[in-house]
Amino acid sequence: MAIGTQGELFSNMTYMDTASLQIPVSPEERGAVYTKPEVVDFILDLAGYSTNQPLHEFRILEPSFGEGDFLLPITERLLATYRASRHNPLNIVEDLSDAIRAVEVHGESIKGTRIKLIELLRTNEVGESDAHRLVDAWIIEGDFLLTDLPHSFTHAVGNPPYVRQELVPDALMAEYRARYRTIYDRADLYIPFIERCLRSLEPGGALGLICADRWMKNRYGGPLRAMIAEEFHLAVYVDMVDTPAFHSEVMSYPAITIIRREPDGPTRIAYRPKIEREKLRLLAQVINTKDVTPDSGVREVVGVTKNSEPWLLQSSDQISVLRRLEADFPLLEEAGCKVGIGVATGADKVFIGPLESLNVEPDRKLPLITTKDIETGAVQWKGLGVINPFRDEGQLVDLANYPLLSSYLEKHAELVRKRNVARKNPRNWFRTIDRIYPELVNRPKLLIPDIKGEAHIVYEEGCFYPHHNLYYVTSKEWDLRALQAVLLSSVTKLFISTYSTQMRGGYLRFQAQYLRRIRLPLWKNVSRALRERLADAAIAGDLAACNQAAFDLYHLNQGERATLAATINGANIEH
Repeated sequence: MAIGTQGELFSNMTYMDTASLQIPVSPEERGAVYTKPEVVDFILDLAGYSTNQPLHEFRILEPSFGEGDFLLPITERLLATYRASRHNPLNIVEDLSDAIRAVEVHGESIKGTRIKLIELLRTNEVGESDAHRLVDAWIIEGDFLLTDLPHSFTHAVGNPPYVRQELVPDALMAEYRARYRTIYDRADLYIPFIERCLRSLEPGGALGLICADRWMKNRYGGPLRAMIAEEFHLAVYVDMVDTPAFHSEVMSYPAITIIRREPDGPTRIAYRPKIEREKLRLLAQVINTKDVTPDSGVREVVGVTKNSEPWLLQSSDQISVLRRLEADFPLLEEAGCKVGIGVATGADKVFIGPLESLNVEPDRKLPLITTKDIETGAVQWKGLGVINPFRDEGQLVDLANYPLLSSYLEKHAELVRKRNVARKNPRNWFRTIDRIYPELVNRPKLLIPDIKGEAHIVYEEGCFYPHHNLYYVTSKEWDLRALQAVLLSSVTKLFISTYSTQMRGGYLRFQAQYLRRIRLPLWKNVSRALRERLADAAIAGDLAACNQAAFDLYHLNQGERATLAATINGANIEH
């Protein structure tokens, strides 16, 4: 279970006043996600916490035990191996007191799990008094990121919290940042949870977790990736996208990882297993065997982790193509293209509306294009506009010179002033979050929605300002129609799928940070005939022609073309 909230996270901090904090009670508010038992068993098997091992000699950590999804199976396995070891059951408290440490901050979860844990011990013929003494030793009530732990561990397992920084009080977040060097940018709380689990392992110890995979590729995961590359070994990665690993649906792309405190080595990779107990048991055996065979469904890849770089989990052939393109061609923006994102207003209900109906001066509004306007793959404008409070030079306009705009904004002042951007700078209360550059309206551009199953690249001839749910590409060097063909090709899909996080349903994220990783030849080095082929393919919407022209553009050999061919027909590029 993953759990954590602003109120609960404070509950352990005696040096802070928590009286004014309201503690959420629903699992959703706590960031709770419950893991299915067959998946829990799979993770325990992968981590080596299995009943063919002397578990009574191990020490396992569960950082956020919630309703006991991991803790109860751990206890069952521990008791089974303890009985098989023929130890004197009269010494069970002494023998097993250090075998488990399980941390939880939510009081009701602790209470319920204690009851289930004591019942489990009693069912396994542990006396009432010994059961209570063991549970008292095993359970720690408090914030895992702040609680003292008694010793290091051979294993750590679990499902860390899915809680965004914005939900954590500033003082507490500052304390976390002081303690955990991997908290960077807008990192979710699972980042420091993973760091602390790894730091708590003894040499040779293993961390097994199921978690959103965003940190493996995006910006805020960089410091954690660097720490793992420097000090640990990513031993196992199992892609769990579109598998029912949890009792409820999650939008993020989950993965199981086994990370060991040992020198780096190959990573064993499996994809989207069936959530059936026996099949998962057999897969764990294959992954943990000494040698994997080509027909096992498990791949072994070298060099997945490298400094803070995104983890490359594709096949070796695909990585080879990617590395060759990165060595031979400049980045997209080095080739004369610019990537941007449309305007965020902070109050779309005020700043955006039907262009003709926005009751402001004509030069204070611009035609706006959104994802709904390009759903068909071509521009079909719905008539929206956006209010522009900026002068061309970048300063805000003087409202005294714009009575209609001033009157309109005053009617909506309460909502506009509530925005963070307005509270931070009350004098500029009516600005949009992003500055608006009116000249962008008249520039031809390629429009790209953030989340799509395939590249959805739409040419816009220079009539509209993009909304914040659209990325755009402009260029003073490349012909945009030719560039459109490149961005529609499987070459671009290779770059995006390698570096982008993936969402449920297999959707890729075409964000600026990933678009900027695309490599592109200089326009001056593209022959006239190839320029025409690229542009003609894009205008015709012929994806096969886009691919063939892009393959020629990048001088792909037959082997490289075969490697990328699977992406043309929509095959999963990760496989």
